[in-house]
Amino acid sequence: MESVTPILEFKKTCVSYTKQTMAVKYVSAAIEKNTITAMMGPSGCGKSTLLRAVNLMHSLYPNIRVDGEICLNGEDILSMAPIDVRRRVGMVFQRPTPFPTMSIHENVLAGFALNGIRLSKADKEATVERCLRSVALWEEVKDGLNKKGTFLSGGQQQRLCIARALAMKPDILLMDEPTSALDPIATKHIEELLLELQNEVTILIVTHNMGQARRISSKSMFMYLGELVEYGDTATMFTNPVDDRTKAYLTGKMG
Repeated sequence: MESVTPILEFKKTCVSYTKQTMAVKYVSAAIEKNTITAMMGPSGCGKSTLLRAVNLMHSLYPNIRVDGEICLNGEDILSMAPIDVRRRVGMVFQRPTPFPTMSIHENVLAGFALNGIRLSKADKEATVERCLRSVALWEEVKDGLNKKGTFLSGGQQQRLCIARALAMKPDILLMDEPTSALDPIATKHIEELLLELQNEVTILIVTHNMGQARRISSKSMFMYLGELVEYGDTATMFTNPVDDRTKAYLTGKMG
């Protein structure tokens, strides 16, 4: 059987806030292309910290140190310029974050503007339509593209943020609790969207919602006290976890 090179690989990855405080401890895991991987664990276990290391967000803070390797298509991103990494790694946050001074149209194209990439008018229009269609938002907003993104509902705003992240055609899409601020109907729409999007982008999602992890992810990571306790097929983890700590978390005995 031919071995498949993972699209993303953590190799003994550590994240430290101070010399005395290690938030993520020697995590090693290989993420397959075109999958949804759920990152689960109690609050403060290091899952969001690990996620944010993938697009070098910690480089904004000089006191935070990231060690080991994080390889994207075989290249260690820790030795790359942040601007180059962020073109290849999109990010969607917990609360919808459309840029408040920008129109819907401008929000989708924000990554190109921030990176100094010029597009022709035709390319801009094609990119906006492609990205809004990919998040099932085009029909809802096509007649109001010059309106501010903040006028949209919460669920629509989050889909706009996903469209903005997809515009640069990233290899990886990072999502940090992307539905925790949304109502159940909007959450259902986002989950359905992610299942479709995994055909074009690999998704890592931090979630406290175990039902969500079970519904949409094919792989799951369970973290506890900064360590990766268990990583494998979601269905197997939920039905037959290897580690007692995983079992305790999934059965509600640890939270």
